[in-house]
Amino acid sequence: MPGRQSGDRSVAELYRDDPERADALVWGRRGALKGAALATMGAALGGAIPFAARMPEGLVPAALAQGSAAPQFLDMEGKARLILQGERPLNAETPEAMLDDDVTPADKFFIRNNGSVPDPVADTRAWKIRVDGEVNTPLELSVGELEGRFEVVTRRLQMECGGNGRSGFSPQAAGNQWGNGAISNAEWTGVRLRDVLRAAGLKDSAKFTGHYGADSHLSAQGPAISRGMPIAKGMEEDTLIAIRMNGQPIPQMHGAPARLLVPGWPGSLSQKWFNRIELKAEPHRGRGMGGTSYRVPVTPIVPGSRNNGADFADMTSMPVRSVLTSHAHGTRLPAGTRSLDVRGQAWAGDLTVSAVHTSVDFGASWQPMTVNPPPNAHSWQRWTGRIALPSDGYFEIWYRATDSNGRMQPHAAANWNPQGYGANPISRAAILVG
Repeated sequence: MPGRQSGDRSVAELYRDDPERADALVWGRRGALKGAALATMGAALGGAIPFAARMPEGLVPAALAQGSAAPQFLDMEGKARLILQGERPLNAETPEAMLDDDVTPADKFFIRNNGSVPDPVADTRAWKIRVDGEVNTPLELSVGELEGRFEVVTRRLQMECGGNGRSGFSPQAAGNQWGNGAISNAEWTGVRLRDVLRAAGLKDSAKFTGHYGADSHLSAQGPAISRGMPIAKGMEEDTLIAIRMNGQPIPQMHGAPARLLVPGWPGSLSQKWFNRIELKAEPHRGRGMGGTSYRVPVTPIVPGSRNNGADFADMTSMPVRSVLTSHAHGTRLPAGTRSLDVRGQAWAGDLTVSAVHTSVDFGASWQPMTVNPPPNAHSWQRWTGRIALPSDGYFEIWYRATDSNGRMQPHAAANWNPQGYGANPISRAAILVG
């Protein structure tokens, strides 16, 4: 910065270590970057800022907004270099640029665990799943019997953690600080849950489900998680008991030999190592239900405040979101690059995506992208387009999606809640030309 003394930190160092102080020093009360402040910011970013005049007052550039801690990466045989979010239990996020496949390969599929991973079983076809509770005929069926008795279907279905986007909340909410990468879209093969439930004979009193799996809590006290849903979601066409992923047996890390697949809703409902479903007259009260677990405020609360979740509602359909997969954050392009073909994925829970827009001038103007229809319901959608770059320098690609009900990703994460569910703000990736 102008007048920097020996031992002072550069603006880049300040932004990485103390972004609020850096923001105050650079912007002051100017309201716009000019003169020495603009030159200082450009130096920190590695190039001129062609659209500096359109940068919103006080905006922390995306290239400097990551904080000082470098991410850790997963080192596991059979898995790509995912961003490590936690080791106990193991959780890892897929970098956005790795989500470019229309069907997510197993090695790139994000990892979300709530407890310990069970040991593999010797005979996966002998794995038993029990159906009981509010049914006329309780069933216990092996994976082999499921395949032989019910229609086997294959669908491309999204799987998204309920906390995806949590890092967008301010103040920080509890839990893994996911970016946008707690999402994958594999091709799942299995039987429809509704066919199995009908075979058990649903009673009129069967209004909800309760799900169980073989994973135990890290304390070894009870199941790691046991969630449930309204029966209507369980009876949907795309709610499956999945037995294969991308045409192969489900990897152990992702729930083998069988898992529930409840697309469009929080991934915590898609019970891994699935071995029992109970039909209930009242909402399930397993671990991960009630309070603030996978629940969001009906009426907004003060960000950072405490709340027991008594007035919250269970999360259902996940909010609209998009990822940029053609260019990673921090990409450097050759001097003279004046246009860029960009692409990504977008999805909207139970809905579809009607539009995706991008901006390279800090949101002052937006350009529509082409959005492909989904191959089937509950699959993400490819978006593509071309953006123009007027000169060399520092740019940010902003991208946002709009769902089929007209709801657009907001500029900032909305409806703050203690466990950080439902954050889906507009995303931005920094690029440097030249």
